[in-house]
Amino acid sequence: MKHESPIKRRRSRQIMVGNVPVGGDAPIAVQSMTNTNTCDVAATVGQIRALEDAGADIVRVSVPTMDAAEAFGQIRAQVNVPLVADIHFDYKIALRVAELGVDCLRINPGNIGREDRVSAVISAARDRNIPIRIGVNAGSLEKDLQRKYGEPTAEALVESAMRHIEILDRHDFQDFKVSLKASEVFMTVAAYRQIASQIEQPLHLGITEAGGFRSGTVKSSIGLGMLLMDGIGDTIRVSLAADPVQEIKVGYDILKSLRLRSRGINFIACPSCSRQNFDVIQTMNDLEARLEDVNTALDVAIIGCVVNGPGEAKEADIGLTGGSPKNLFYLHGRPDRKLDNATLTDDLEQLIREEVARRKEQEEAIIARSDS
Repeated sequence: MKHESPIKRRRSRQIMVGNVPVGGDAPIAVQSMTNTNTCDVAATVGQIRALEDAGADIVRVSVPTMDAAEAFGQIRAQVNVPLVADIHFDYKIALRVAELGVDCLRINPGNIGREDRVSAVISAARDRNIPIRIGVNAGSLEKDLQRKYGEPTAEALVESAMRHIEILDRHDFQDFKVSLKASEVFMTVAAYRQIASQIEQPLHLGITEAGGFRSGTVKSSIGLGMLLMDGIGDTIRVSLAADPVQEIKVGYDILKSLRLRSRGINFIACPSCSRQNFDVIQTMNDLEARLEDVNTALDVAIIGCVVNGPGEAKEADIGLTGGSPKNLFYLHGRPDRKLDNATLTDDLEQLIREEVARRKEQEEAIIARSDS
């Protein structure tokens, strides 16, 4: 089931966050944010490594104090993934993390203070090739915009963003990306659609404070999906009141569903019914848990009966169709062998891992030939 995405992405200016390109024709980057105490270096490093293992391209870390800035320096030295420092109000913190190797500064130039302080931060970013993310949030709009609009609106978010952009423009600093986030889906989508045609810089997508794992996943999938379908978005963060690792997994699932990026197994599974010849739900739960470590892109169809099973299995890399007395296993669209219910999950895991190993060997052989 290999098809190109029909989505035509908005062409944006490309910036570099560490070694990760954002914008232009680069893959849409997936990121998350730590929720540990930044001053707890060991806990924060552990969470960043878990996020990197899950596929995070970029990780954001809150740096609210100068003590946290010093801790950030220790964290930076122990991880490989690009780090964004989230900073508000105190320009000295931004200057310090710039010295300590930050890969991107998440600030709002308008709340850094006097013009000379803003200039100092921009100068530090320019000297070290550090991009800036302007992050506008419906929950923290400027007071005059709150009075002007009466309540957060898409227009208010865009006006706030353009104020911050104008500051960077005055300093001839163009290496920045922008986010305009609200917890309300329609407001967020409208704001991004408006600004997408006004600037050339990359856009960081997110539905802020989306909710818990289930409700936040649904809300983020709808909001981000609408924008991504429009071709808008260069990097995404799914905001969940849950383990940040789940944000990465949901982010990749959103991109996989739109054929914008592939990582790990894309499961096609029926919801099950009385026709099923094996326990589809339990089999899926077991396979997803066992195969979380697989990063190779693979389509795997798990269908409980022969009504839709053969058709789905023929289109997938690996497929299983429920049958009696045994289930039919497909490899590369063709029937390969029959599997017994008693050892079904173990057999499927082994066969999937064998296919993953074959693909890795093929990739290594191609790389070796190109290097020789």
